[in-house]
Amino acid sequence: MAESNSELLRGTLDMLVLQILSEEPQHGYAVGRRIRELTQGVLSVEQGSLYPSLYRLEKNGLLKSQWSRSPDSKRRARIYRVTAAGRKRLGKDVEGWARFVHAISRVVPSE
Repeated sequence: MAESNSELLRGTLDMLVLQILSEEPQHGYAVGRRIRELTQGVLSVEQGSLYPSLYRLEKNGLLKSQWSRSPDSKRRARIYRVTAAGRKRLGKDVEGWARFVHAISRVVPSE
């Protein structure tokens, strides 16, 4: 992750993880890869940030996990999925993010 994006990502990582996992259950490495793909490489989440986020979200009841065979590698991996509480939290986070982006765009011109 570029140094200038690290502070911004730190505050939004849980929301990004919930969003990615709301698409489909995945293992941690796939979550990081998907974030990198969707942001066209602008955001690259290191394992040292990603896995603590996954563990924290699971501890807070926003994710569930189970050991299973990874669909892409066929190796054993912990697969994470979003719970009902996680979907509710994601909705609130997305609303808050939209308000934040709107407010910043009033101060900082986009062009």
